[in-house]
Amino acid sequence: MNAWNPPGSGPGQPQGPYPPQGPYPPQGPYPPQGGYPPQGPYLPQGPYPPQGPYPPAPARVGLGRRLWSTVGPIAVGRRVFRPSRPDRVEDETVGRIQKIRTAVGLAAVVGVMLAYRLVDSAEGVASDRGKQAWLSICVLAATFPVVVGGFIAMARPPVRRELLRRTAKPIGSLVALFAAMATFPFAVLTASQWTLTPAVKAAVIFGNVLIFLWVLPFVVYGVAMSLVHVFRTADIHEVVPPLLATVLVWEMAVLDVVNGAYEGAPFIVRVVFVLGAPVSVTAVALWELRRLRTLHALTIRGALMR
Repeated sequence: MNAWNPPGSGPGQPQGPYPPQGPYPPQGPYPPQGGYPPQGPYLPQGPYPPQGPYPPAPARVGLGRRLWSTVGPIAVGRRVFRPSRPDRVEDETVGRIQKIRTAVGLAAVVGVMLAYRLVDSAEGVASDRGKQAWLSICVLAATFPVVVGGFIAMARPPVRRELLRRTAKPIGSLVALFAAMATFPFAVLTASQWTLTPAVKAAVIFGNVLIFLWVLPFVVYGVAMSLVHVFRTADIHEVVPPLLATVLVWEMAVLDVVNGAYEGAPFIVRVVFVLGAPVSVTAVALWELRRLRTLHALTIRGALMR
């Protein structure tokens, strides 16, 4: 039960009061019960058909694999960066369209960069896309409190407290990602400190190895999932991710114009690629809001109880 479904309004809730029943007429008299007929003789049973083949016993999972599936960076990242509210609506069709749009857009950007020699090599493309993803995360982190705070402020008091309570996990994923990123300066600053005592040096080496083997995959996975799931804001309400994603892409388009993105490409190509992302994301977001309204009866007004 929540603010949108108060107690007593859903299925399975007690109904009543009911009117008194009865009185019931007396039953009987019952006829006397006779003796039971003799049983048997029983026929011999068998032979039984052979059983099997039996399915193979499940393979035993080693300790290392169990630890990796429990405390590994990807396993922990799934728990931290993916929405987990039990009653949320998840539309697989929208998810597939978003992935297709992202893949096509990325392939087009890489093709333009290589075709017009905007970068020197594949390493340059990877570096540029990595910087773009991290910039998107920073802009999203700055946009998150403004959009979500405004959304909650416009809600009516019965649901405002519930929406505010649901922001705990999205904020937690944001804090976890930036806390993990904060370990990289530690690795850079301590990499050249070889004048330390042996014990401290061993601790520094162990910390750097842990950052490389655990924190780096966690951060890469977290950045990707934060962009896909918009900092798991579906845990707040299903209509929040498309709204927040639309605001984010138009902010990134403005930054591309200010920073002179795709400089060196023809003017028409620059216009197409600067506006392509916000227009396509906005179209997908509007389509997602329409599916939420028509298939699941979830609307922005309903989320705000307006």
